[in-house]
Amino acid sequence: MSVKGKVLATAATLTLLSGAGVAAMATAGAANAATPSCGKGCIDVFSHQFGTFADPSFVMDSYKQGDQAGTPVILFRTSDSDPAEDFLTDQEGLLSEFYAANLVSAGVALQYGCTTGVFGVCDGQGQGDYWAYEFMYSPYGVQTGLCVGLAATAVAGEKVTLQPCGVSGKTVWIATNVQQCFIFTATSTTPPDCGAPDPLAKWAEPLVNGSDTNFSAPYALTYPASSYPTDTPRPQLYTTNLLGFSTHELNSNQLWSYDEGVLP
Repeated sequence: MSVKGKVLATAATLTLLSGAGVAAMATAGAANAATPSCGKGCIDVFSHQFGTFADPSFVMDSYKQGDQAGTPVILFRTSDSDPAEDFLTDQEGLLSEFYAANLVSAGVALQYGCTTGVFGVCDGQGQGDYWAYEFMYSPYGVQTGLCVGLAATAVAGEKVTLQPCGVSGKTVWIATNVQQCFIFTATSTTPPDCGAPDPLAKWAEPLVNGSDTNFSAPYALTYPASSYPTDTPRPQLYTTNLLGFSTHELNSNQLWSYDEGVLP
């Protein structure tokens, strides 16, 4: 059964999720992709270290078009003929739904997928129900069953590779909406909409790995700050602590989005 199927079945049985929340869980995004063959199901994930929505410049890439578990994930210059840049959102939806599908721990869900129906109290201290993703490598639109993830539980310096989709939180990436959702005022009684659908298509977002256990300084998708995508050997994406400035802004090498349309 697909992760979506597990979520729907679990939600129906346990009534943990609202009807609207269940409907939000989706397979694949409504975007075009790096190659024309990949079609509307694929997306182009880029780092704000180097690009913008108007010009992503470098996008997520499977190193040397590798389609085996353990293949490094890098950034590479945009191209409409490079299938290594073809990814789709294999699963996306609220983090509470990934928890209902047993893909993330209760600790992760309490921090990033808190719903009163499950946990009783969500106190607004960094809690919310955030949007999450699995990114499947799909060269020319052909699904490989391998997603961007980690071989082990997230720690500082853990390298990002292709790993089997839908197995654990190691391939789940949580768009934590730090500036909108993570920091509430002392008088806040109604948190903002942390679960707004598909935030990576709209904003620059940090992506916390779903296997995270460090909730004070979570481990997020990062590009090496002193590297450039054309360096050799190619710099590999990794996880490290999500750290920012006193203004609550984050380093651009920990901010991600995806673009739509066939790449130039």
